[in-house]
Amino acid sequence: MKVLKFGGTSVASSQEIRRVRSIVGNITGTRVAVVVSAMGGITDLLLTMATLASEQDPEYKKILKEIENRHLTCIRELLPVDQQSAALSKVKSELNILETLVEGAFLIGETTPRLLDKVVSYGELLSSFIISQFLNADGLDACFKDSRELIITNEVFGKAAVRFEETNANIRDYFEHNNTQVNVLPGFIASSSNGNSTTLGRGGSDYTAAVIAAAVEAEELEIWTDVSGMYTANPKLVKQAKAIEHISYEEAMELSHFGAKVLYPPTIQPVLSKNIPIRIKNTFQPDSPGTLVTRSENGKGKTVRGISNIGGIALVSLEGPGMIGIPGISKRFFEVLSLAEISVVMITQASSEHSICVGIAEQDADLAVTVVNEAFAYEIESRKLKPVLAEKGLAIIALVGDNMKSHQGLSGKMFSSLGKNNVNIRAIAQGASERNISAVIVQEDVKKALNTLHEAFFEEQVKQLNLFVMGVGNVGSKFLNQVQQQKKYLKENLKLNIRVVGISNSRTMAFDENGIPLTDWEQVLSKGQPANADQFLAQIRKLNYRNSIFVDNTASEDVAAMYESFLLQSISVVTCNKIACSSDYENYRKLKRLAREYNAPFLFETNVGAGLPILDTLKHLIASGDRVHKIQAVLSGSLNFVWNNFNDNTTFYEVVKQAQEEGYTEPDPKIDLSGIDVMRKILILARESGYQLDIDAIENKSFLPEESLETKDNDAFFNTLEKHEPAFQQLYKEAAEEDCKLKYVAEFADGQANVGLHKIPRGHDFYNLEGSDNIVLFYTERYPRQPLIIKGAGAGAAVTASGIFADIIRIGNF
Repeated sequence: MKVLKFGGTSVASSQEIRRVRSIVGNITGTRVAVVVSAMGGITDLLLTMATLASEQDPEYKKILKEIENRHLTCIRELLPVDQQSAALSKVKSELNILETLVEGAFLIGETTPRLLDKVVSYGELLSSFIISQFLNADGLDACFKDSRELIITNEVFGKAAVRFEETNANIRDYFEHNNTQVNVLPGFIASSSNGNSTTLGRGGSDYTAAVIAAAVEAEELEIWTDVSGMYTANPKLVKQAKAIEHISYEEAMELSHFGAKVLYPPTIQPVLSKNIPIRIKNTFQPDSPGTLVTRSENGKGKTVRGISNIGGIALVSLEGPGMIGIPGISKRFFEVLSLAEISVVMITQASSEHSICVGIAEQDADLAVTVVNEAFAYEIESRKLKPVLAEKGLAIIALVGDNMKSHQGLSGKMFSSLGKNNVNIRAIAQGASERNISAVIVQEDVKKALNTLHEAFFEEQVKQLNLFVMGVGNVGSKFLNQVQQQKKYLKENLKLNIRVVGISNSRTMAFDENGIPLTDWEQVLSKGQPANADQFLAQIRKLNYRNSIFVDNTASEDVAAMYESFLLQSISVVTCNKIACSSDYENYRKLKRLAREYNAPFLFETNVGAGLPILDTLKHLIASGDRVHKIQAVLSGSLNFVWNNFNDNTTFYEVVKQAQEEGYTEPDPKIDLSGIDVMRKILILARESGYQLDIDAIENKSFLPEESLETKDNDAFFNTLEKHEPAFQQLYKEAAEEDCKLKYVAEFADGQANVGLHKIPRGHDFYNLEGSDNIVLFYTERYPRQPLIIKGAGAGAAVTASGIFADIIRIGNF
């Protein structure tokens, strides 16, 4: 014999009930017991109706009418016309009794637990009767049996306890003497020894099915619901979650206890001792294999089988010096909570005995604080204990698996993964069986925590990076194109899944939680909301994704000022914007410190040399114990481009204009030509070499006329370049006469730095530097005479974008 249970969503309407008919009809060779819940939403309507009636609100009648219409409509849609009369008459008769019950609540202005159990029982009674009538009318050998005649309980209304001796005898006797092929029974409801209707509490229909399955020693218990089994995590929060093919009873109980609502813990108890398999299936995808729950696989399978969570948790802590070495404190604490009917979900206690912390339902927090403080009033007044406070807005996440105890490092991996994503852990608990490791976190971090752990334990081969890109001009657009081109390669070869979740320019910004399609990002952005840097940050914080990276492709001082806010949220920062790292030294050090403290990399390789690995090489030198004594460099690709292309056959104005149009200069070319950009770069190199230096200490030997430096916009700046053309021609002429080339050079030595235009003689390392190339010479303790040289393209949107991309890949490989 098989026992099948169908939940509320599986019998919500005539369409769903036809699916149930198809599933039941496909079972051959064995008898079937079909346990059904109330039609989806009906139980809530019954409770609401009873509440309104007890408040003497006549609106309860509208709800009663809605309940009636749903059931009568279902009958008319399922049964042939000539068979509807009897069914309609029966249902109307039951609804009349229900109406009488709630009228009584209306008249006296109250309800009792006993009355509520009787009222809510009608949901299952009506659905099971209608389904039995339909199955019979549609050709199956089916009948209805009231579970209240079989399952006997005590009289604890709302969550009655089954009296198994009487119940098992009743169930076995019924099925031994009834040969009907399909028996339809209401779930959730039972009756006391005195004949009063009772209910079995949360998950009661599952429990009904399990009780029947155990009594008849069924070959299998099937739980039909709206998901395809138990998942590795909540699929509504973790899109990569997968159905678990096979799981043990103990693992299923742990997962269901910690929030996996597809199966309730009490369901497992009756069938566990009889070793009856439970199969969880999807009514809407009946061909999906679902999840099979049996005895433990004895060490086979994955260490972590699932990740679960419970929301609405509060922590209540009892602590103080008066607890140490004093017996009975724990007993009194838990006794007080028990007497107040407060269920404890999780317990942790410091080994010093200085504190006991319990996790409870948030709605019980205020009551817990009141009763505990009253119980320990003397100890609190004498300052042996601190007044109890409740911390609300929390949740519990749990790793579950039978084989976790035989594998080292799982706790470390769990907490390390959470820590890297700024998920703060408020309390930890691990049972002696080591089948469960639980942690309390703030509710708003649940989605990020679940995805982080799922990635760590179920998707170890692929790491997802969530990018938020500000600035999509020359560099930004090239960067997005590169990500699009390399997305498949990175996933297959580096196991990195890069997803751009948010983009912004100076006018609009757009977000897509599933990832912005990079083949169409311009159109997405054009339809976005007005750009606002603060709201951009707020949205990133709201999404609260793991492995979040803010990518700054701007030259904005305001954007650079936001880095601290990102790092404080454990959001990594990758930037080609030099303003932050060349700002006040204390700000630079603070950003570096925050990156370490909050496990949020702060990478700015493109600040010097665009895509050249200058800073990365320097970091390795310093980390390996080398010390930089001197740096000589041509660090401006734009200035190198200008001086390499300027001669007596061109004008300085034309060459600078060309450099701007081809993306070699900043949007404001004066930043490059004034030397400020080079000053920032040599400053960053000096700081990354371990020296404390500020930009106002760098000597700038500018070649620009004072008039050019004082201009307020690009048009005025270019006008001055045309006006002072003779001066630029004179600089070229003097260098040519000495067989030299003009290069804008940055130097650092003995703690001092300067930048300026130099005449470079033939044979010098800088002499043959072509196009927009950069070159850096590091003189260190290991390279005292022949410097370490890094040379290559140091400007241009494509190479800068590639440098940003490389920094993101570095973060992915951390």
